[in-house]
Amino acid sequence: MAVEGVSLEIIILAIIVGTLAAIVYSLRILVLLERRIARVDINIEKIARRIAAEEMKIEREEAQIERKLNARSTKKKRKK
Repeated sequence: MAVEGVSLEIIILAIIVGTLAAIVYSLRILVLLERRIARVDINIEKIARRIAAEEMKIEREEAQIERKLNARSTKKKRKK
């Protein structure tokens, strides 16, 4: 009887330790995924900043072109 009780206790402890090991491993995977997602998020922010800067540059160029076109049309109207 005592031998069966010890072996049963060992089996139960092994199951508990295995479960805890599985939980630790799962948490490790979650931490790694969270870090990867954080890196992706940072890269998306960098790309968004670049796109915003490029859009501002395009808008400035567009405004300059419109001013030049308006100046030309104003000169043509004055000559008439």
